[in-house]
Amino acid sequence: MASVTAMPAFAQTPATVNVTAPAPTAQAEDELPVTVKAEDIAGRPDRRLDLSRNVEITRGQTGMTADTACYLIVEDQVTATGNVDMWRFGDRYKGDELQLNLETGKGYLLNPTYFMAANNAQGQASRIDFLGEQQAVVRDGTYSTCEGPDPDWYLKSSTLRLDKGRDVGTAGKTVIYFKDVPILGTPAMSFSLSGQRRSGWLPPTVGFGSQGKAEVMVPYYVNIAPNRDLTLYPRMMFDRGFQLGATGRYLGSTYNGETHVEVLPDDRQTGTTRWRADSLHNGAIKPNWSYGWNLHGASDDEYPSDFSRTVAASAERQLLRELRTDYSGQYWSLSARAQNYQVLQDPAAATNQSLTVPRPYDRLPQINFRSARYDVAGFDWAVDAEATRFAHPTDVGGSRAVVQGQVSYPIVRPGWFVTPKLMYNAAQYDLDDHATRPGKPTKLTRSIPTVSLDSGMVFERDASLFGKSTTQTLEPRLFYVYTPYENQDDVPLFDTGRSGFNYAQLFSENRYVGLDRVSDANQLTAALVSRFIQEDGAERLRLAIGQRLYFEEPRVRIAGEAAQQSRYDLLLAAGGTISESWTFDSGVQYDAAGSSLYSSNVSVQWRPGKMKAVNAEYRYQRDSFRNVDLSAQYPISRRWYGVGRVSYALRSYGVGQAVNPSTGSKLIESLIGLEYQADCWVFRMGAQRFVTAAQTTSTPIFFQLELNGLSRLGLGNPLESFNKSVPGYTRLNAGLGRP
Repeated sequence: MASVTAMPAFAQTPATVNVTAPAPTAQAEDELPVTVKAEDIAGRPDRRLDLSRNVEITRGQTGMTADTACYLIVEDQVTATGNVDMWRFGDRYKGDELQLNLETGKGYLLNPTYFMAANNAQGQASRIDFLGEQQAVVRDGTYSTCEGPDPDWYLKSSTLRLDKGRDVGTAGKTVIYFKDVPILGTPAMSFSLSGQRRSGWLPPTVGFGSQGKAEVMVPYYVNIAPNRDLTLYPRMMFDRGFQLGATGRYLGSTYNGETHVEVLPDDRQTGTTRWRADSLHNGAIKPNWSYGWNLHGASDDEYPSDFSRTVAASAERQLLRELRTDYSGQYWSLSARAQNYQVLQDPAAATNQSLTVPRPYDRLPQINFRSARYDVAGFDWAVDAEATRFAHPTDVGGSRAVVQGQVSYPIVRPGWFVTPKLMYNAAQYDLDDHATRPGKPTKLTRSIPTVSLDSGMVFERDASLFGKSTTQTLEPRLFYVYTPYENQDDVPLFDTGRSGFNYAQLFSENRYVGLDRVSDANQLTAALVSRFIQEDGAERLRLAIGQRLYFEEPRVRIAGEAAQQSRYDLLLAAGGTISESWTFDSGVQYDAAGSSLYSSNVSVQWRPGKMKAVNAEYRYQRDSFRNVDLSAQYPISRRWYGVGRVSYALRSYGVGQAVNPSTGSKLIESLIGLEYQADCWVFRMGAQRFVTAAQTTSTPIFFQLELNGLSRLGLGNPLESFNKSVPGYTRLNAGLGRP
């Protein structure tokens, strides 16, 4: 093509004209020259160019092709007809007739089809009016994120305003079609053009409450700022009335938090106002000074049974309320907190005392101090101090002050270590007079020393595991503890219980958790661990065996604890990553004295790829529980996926309580679901059943149609159920986030 720089005659050969638009603005796009190409060019280069045959006009990221066009140079405006194909800033438009001002971006296009790059959206219309570079109005048009001339879903609207600058699409009278069948009509709607969050109504959720009654919720999302948002949850429950909920979230450079409140002003079934509130906050006053709160509350005991929608929510009956602050220096830290609980009793506890949920002690307040140094002339030392005021509505309360110091001298050499340690525990109690302690002292003191010696060796050899080169270790370990006996029967149990028996607890000086009991001990723990380690340092397999031998029977006990035998339980544990897709963990506690199994657990996870997860777990504890849990997400065919879970107690139990061996088996939770993934939509359906209290269950059903880049429509919330019930669950369509 020839380059034309002066006013041409009618060109008989393909020509190119570079024209500098007058009165450029400050924007770089408007300062760029306009390039015109055509087979035939006529007119005046300072006023008007008439173009025909293979016309192409471009400026920066905006351009078009057409059969014929007219470019008015002073006005910086193009009029084109015939097979118009326009692109600007990644978007594409095709139509019959175009008028566009290249400086302002304003104009129109008749009978267009369009494609938007940001979210792969497309559609067609009778007309598009361009209101600027970032805004357009589609009239009597369609919109869809499906590809191809016959999309699976689309919306059809009288007016559709697309604002890329604000990332919002706003539609007037609209009907949503799925497979050419109208499924939803609305006088107005709005949505995000890129799937990012924005203010507006969220899709309505139709479902059933925990008691199986119908309800409708239409959330409204408020995008206050990039680091703040608010979601309102108006919910109409046809059996109870109108409930309003709200969740606010915020995030700053030195703080973050979330608060949820829901209120049912007049429950038709109870005639009372029902409410629930949860608030969590963490913040920093200075780099080494933090604070926060964790507050939960409900109006009545039966709130979880009547309104919970998940297993976890129905089982939450000890509601914590805590305020805290923490301050730390280089070698010390100081913390203070005030803490109490609201206990929601199971409705069946009135007739079955075994279902009663215990109420923890309030701490009003608790102050902790810790100071520690390591490798001071070879010594490690630490001092922990605590002062707490305990309160309880029915049990004895009082104040407790505890100081516990320790010093050790670790001797670590290649292949072995020896660590002698000396500990000292001193405590003072100032108890309140209480009817449960007639004639017992109210001021108590305790001073107990502890000596321990920890030692071990590490042997290594080259080995292979499942055909891969590894390093196998053999790590024998001996741990001796001596603590003299001191009678502590008069000391109440404010926050102390028996520690669970596991590998870490084998090497603990005290068999209790908490500060109200210091166990006497004259015992030796022997353990042997073998690990298989890959060349990159990843641990593939761990095998462990340990046993604790008592030279003297421990005399310190808590209520209900049986006498200790001279030979303690044997612990076996194994776990690791067998391959890229297989992992497992297991443990067995064997009662050597009684020659019986005390507890065991086995869990296996198989995750061979995306959208594939299979989990199995078995847990058993003698005279307590025996539970089986199976869950999975797995493809059934190319587009169909199955989701399911079964959690079964082979002996039933009360919520928050140990299993009652005299009762039968019970299904804790079951879930079955199906998902179908198309190119631009996902369909989910399923049902769930779970225990909300000892004598009540909830059975929600749900189905959901997720339209990529637009909304989710349906009954219930299957995504929440799938995520919480199936470990490793992967959402099929990650393209539609929270607005």
